[in-house]
Amino acid sequence: MSNTPVDANKRMWLIASTCAGAVGAGFAAVPFVSSFQTSERAKAAGAPVEVDIGAVNLGEKITVEWRGKPVWVMKRTPEQLASLAYTQEQVADPMSQRTAYPTPKYAQNQHRSIKRGVFVAVGICTHLGCSPTDKLQPGPQPSLPDDWQGGFLCPCHGSTFDLAGRVFRNKPAPDNLEVPPHMYLSESRVLIGVDQAT
Repeated sequence: MSNTPVDANKRMWLIASTCAGAVGAGFAAVPFVSSFQTSERAKAAGAPVEVDIGAVNLGEKITVEWRGKPVWVMKRTPEQLASLAYTQEQVADPMSQRTAYPTPKYAQNQHRSIKRGVFVAVGICTHLGCSPTDKLQPGPQPSLPDDWQGGFLCPCHGSTFDLAGRVFRNKPAPDNLEVPPHMYLSESRVLIGVDQAT
């Protein structure tokens, strides 16, 4: 069978349509493929956060955001540090040895920190993700024991943590508060998100 002018026109139309469709699909794929690249906002969300603690007084706590989580940085008083020896026998994991929420080696100690006086922790309860509230004042208080030494109370299900973020025994929270990787750039500057080991 011989090709007629009509067949040639159809073929030309088919080729042109296919080429136009391929070009259109290429343009449509560009934004889709570029969406796989990490955005600047996402990069910033996972980036380390530098915190100046020079103006933080003893007994005060500040909160910064790292990876979308609240991170507490607290300067503990000598009395608050002394309370950790008292709560040592009352907490479930005194030296942070459990592995559900791994604690950096430099925080596997009674005060759970690099520097005894400075406490750095993610302010999210390890039970269901609520944010514990400050109960820093020692002594009897509603929902707390009479010998309360100061610490944190999760308002959702009543888990309590001492001033090193260690969970007390027989509470819903399965583990201590998370200690994020961190390091000191100077006496007054903390870098949260990385440490010398990374």
